[in-house]
Amino acid sequence: MIIRIASLLVFVLAIFAQSAQAQPAHRPNFLWIVSEDNDPFLGCYGDAHARTPNLDKLAADGVQYLNAFANAPVCAPSRCTLITGMYASSLGTMHMRSQYQIPQDVRPFTQLLREAGYYCTNPGKKTDFNFSNWQPRKTYDGQGDWSGRKSGQPFFCVYNFMTTHESCLHGSTVHEEYLKEDFQLPPYHPDTPEIRSNWVEYYHKITRMDEQAGDVIRRLEADGLADDTIVFYFSDHGGILPRSKRFCYDSGLHVPLIIRFGKNFQNLSPGPAGSRLDRLVSFIDITPSILGMAGVAVPSYMQGEPFLGPNVAQPRQYTYGFRNRMDETYDMMRTIRDKQFRYVRNYMPHRIYGEHLNYLWLMPATVSWEREFRAGRCNELQSVFWNEKPSEELYDELADHYEIHNLAEDPRYENALKRLRQALHEHLLKTRDTGFLPETEMVRRAAGGTIRQMAVDENRYPLAKILEAAEVATRRDPTDMPQLLAWMKDSDPAMRYWAAMGCCVRKQGAAAAASSLPSLLNDPSPPVRIMAAESLCWIGHSEQGLAALMDCLSLPDPMDKVLACNSLDALGEIAKPAIEKIKANPPHGTEYLDHLGTWLSTKFDRPAPLDTRR
Repeated sequence: MIIRIASLLVFVLAIFAQSAQAQPAHRPNFLWIVSEDNDPFLGCYGDAHARTPNLDKLAADGVQYLNAFANAPVCAPSRCTLITGMYASSLGTMHMRSQYQIPQDVRPFTQLLREAGYYCTNPGKKTDFNFSNWQPRKTYDGQGDWSGRKSGQPFFCVYNFMTTHESCLHGSTVHEEYLKEDFQLPPYHPDTPEIRSNWVEYYHKITRMDEQAGDVIRRLEADGLADDTIVFYFSDHGGILPRSKRFCYDSGLHVPLIIRFGKNFQNLSPGPAGSRLDRLVSFIDITPSILGMAGVAVPSYMQGEPFLGPNVAQPRQYTYGFRNRMDETYDMMRTIRDKQFRYVRNYMPHRIYGEHLNYLWLMPATVSWEREFRAGRCNELQSVFWNEKPSEELYDELADHYEIHNLAEDPRYENALKRLRQALHEHLLKTRDTGFLPETEMVRRAAGGTIRQMAVDENRYPLAKILEAAEVATRRDPTDMPQLLAWMKDSDPAMRYWAAMGCCVRKQGAAAAASSLPSLLNDPSPPVRIMAAESLCWIGHSEQGLAALMDCLSLPDPMDKVLACNSLDALGEIAKPAIEKIKANPPHGTEYLDHLGTWLSTKFDRPAPLDTRR
């Protein structure tokens, strides 16, 4: 008996010894200061309009990353990536406010920190992770600051400031004093009082956010914790003025990232104080970097590459971004960027950039820009936002900061285009991007499990085949019609969906499908029905197509109804007979359907837009 007890004691001591060896004796605290909806509009990044003394000093005392990027240009999917260390597009959580479940073994990284002895707290806003099965009591110790921890206990604390959030400009008025400030607007924005005032007011909000960040830093220093704390400042994604947030450009994905290393952890800094580093950093990389510096093993499911800590990876060549449904409006973009070029692949190129979205239209700048376009007062560059998208976009970031000169068809950049196109294709396959299924089809296939579990099952999700269909369907090559017609008979509804989508993209150019599309109006998959109905409207069979879309407004799944409403909206004047009918009984029942019902019911009470259909 004594021998057994002694053996057990030796075993327990060995476990404790291994645990102590796995974690450094003195571990850093982590403080995140996160602002909302900001590009690098700070003085330390060379922005002449910015007044940000506190964050400028943080950069002078720390290191500043010049090429840091969120993976989604909107909050919830972006935060999902941050908290899990996985692309939201791999988890099926890339649709805004979708709240689908993720696998149980994919846990918020703060749970891993807590299990390693960290005190984790979130006194700010955000537990906006875009999945439903996270557990607050396991994720954070509370909503206070670091003062609630045990003596000597390391902490992770995140402060989130909404001061610069998009909503700060909702319903704002024109400030005459702002119009007098010397401010250069982006060339894609017309110079109206509303747009100019919103831009200048936004910079004033940034100054207020800088003051809040300074208050937190001074509190840390007053508590004598600065020497043991690594302070991060970054934004959850890019800026808020129209054509930034929600869009896969630098204006939607490029973020400031400043990191100050306390005196006792200078050995972890990648450079001396004041360093300006051009290494590409993606949000997907932050989580494994934090875990590594805390001495916590990085789970194998995480998809990032540590740029800090004991196991720093080789500098990445590319960063990646994605967009799917934004609130009640469907679109689909994927993007890849290196230090010089950004490539954007549009998988719904037949939709205009400026699709109506209730939340975006609460900003006076958006309303003003649309009014100028409808009145014919926008120049060619300012009108692009209200037109259909090209299938591919390529921008030279070194020569074209505003990303306004699309080089995708310029033969001088053919090599860069092919390289980035191929690299993006490989990334989509490697990460098992779930966005190539319509949202409701994605959920249906995942029934009984999670979307991620479905996505890695080749039998349920033959991604290579579906991705090929998506790329062919959306590249506008007229010689692809025979292939689209063949895919309409495929046994996989995803293939039929992209075949019908390809007809929508080609509009009148898909007339050869006139005899094939009607058979899809009774398809078992509602998204296939909806795309087929829209396609029929484009090729001149609007009576049949509109009747099918109206039937789809009675589907049981509200997200199928949203997709049908998007088709009616995109059809414009073609859909007027149907929209006139639904005025008496507009779609309703969810927030998104309520927004769409209101918008469609008033669509033709406003000035007609210019005809931008191809």
